[in-house]
Amino acid sequence: MPDLVVKDLHVTVEGKEILKGIDLVVRSGEVHAIMGPNGSGKSTLALTVMGHPRYKVTRGEITYGGRDVIKMAVDERARAGLFLAFQYPAAIPGVSVANFLRTAINARRAVPGADGTGEVKKNDMPIPQFRKLHAEKMKLLGVDDSFITRSVNDGFSGGEKKRLEILQMHMFQPRFAILDETDSGLDIDALKVVAEGIDAMRSPDVGMLLITHYERILRYVHPDFVHVLVDGRIVRTGGPELAAELESKGYEFVREALYAGRA
Repeated sequence: MPDLVVKDLHVTVEGKEILKGIDLVVRSGEVHAIMGPNGSGKSTLALTVMGHPRYKVTRGEITYGGRDVIKMAVDERARAGLFLAFQYPAAIPGVSVANFLRTAINARRAVPGADGTGEVKKNDMPIPQFRKLHAEKMKLLGVDDSFITRSVNDGFSGGEKKRLEILQMHMFQPRFAILDETDSGLDIDALKVVAEGIDAMRSPDVGMLLITHYERILRYVHPDFVHVLVDGRIVRTGGPELAAELESKGYEFVREALYAGRA
């Protein structure tokens, strides 16, 4: 199955270098957590992989399943199986969750025509299949039926926004999911629901990159590897015990070790 490979990735935002040589390999079936202080480049990495135009790759490469991700348009990345759960999901007044999900699924299912013109041909999911799928996923995530008729993130609480991100992940069934601080702003009950939704996606066919400040979500979603990102570089890699060490000591001890040449 496809692996995500990042090599010597340098990224600038409005002329300022944020990522300064990221090397990372996430294999299918693995869950990797990236932790780091504010401003270290965690969200920059997530948005760069998904192709946000504000983030400019100045050096390095990103491949997924051997394909050059940097050369792919955002919709191509989504069709290839990449998914991003946003740290700050946007509200879309007037667009129901049901319509949003079905439109997004159908856009991802569309395929380039065989005639070489680049025209994309529809491959819509039948409505009964869509209804069955979203009913199953809403039940799995403990989402109320009224959720599906509301406007996307309009008037949603922080916990509801993050549940919708997880619902999207389950509906889209990606092969690689990036979760950008999906735990931020959640109380303990919402955190458990979101963590259970993430854990339910684990599969030998799915790779995950979980970005977080805190160790608490990693008590429920147990990563295979934990990476520490500081000042645009991955400076330490370990197992779940590294997250516990960060929780007890904070990030300053990593900075001190880094600049003393010991990280």
